[in-house]
Amino acid sequence: MDKPMSSIGFKFMTIMFRIRDYFQPRMDLLKEAGIKSGFHVLDYGCGPGSYIAPLTELIGANGKIYALDIHPAAIKEVERIARRKGIECIETIVSGCHTGLPDNHADVVLLYDTFHDLSQPDDVLRELHRVLKVGGTLSFSDHHMKAHDIIERVTNTGLFNLLKKGKKTYLFAKEG
Repeated sequence: MDKPMSSIGFKFMTIMFRIRDYFQPRMDLLKEAGIKSGFHVLDYGCGPGSYIAPLTELIGANGKIYALDIHPAAIKEVERIARRKGIECIETIVSGCHTGLPDNHADVVLLYDTFHDLSQPDDVLRELHRVLKVGGTLSFSDHHMKAHDIIERVTNTGLFNLLKKGKKTYLFAKEG
């Protein structure tokens, strides 16, 4: 995830995600993350914004969504979705690693289908650990990786412990 994919690749991915989202609603994954009203959620590697609308339902009027992606087209698509749906509780971030968020700020970080593509995954995990509140949760899903690889790669840093494996996600707790 060091450099954005081509614009054509991004457009193709966006179309494929819309088809996927029709048959497999994103709310199914989000429910496993334990997101509550008022939460601050970082969608790390947000892509074309598949989680934005359902996240808005979960966080309510007092919550906040931070949508981060390395691809400017992804951020433009998220901003378009927000304008079209009247979502005001969102902030977009163009970055390949650093969020710019304060320490201990997010209640939940979503890391969905991104980890396999990172060239410096430990740097990203350190950044996610930094922005998560104590007791915060890293919700992880990556269909490109096997279960044991996911658990090993995330917990080997000593930053996170596995809380539980859901049907579609792995939940990791921030370590002190």
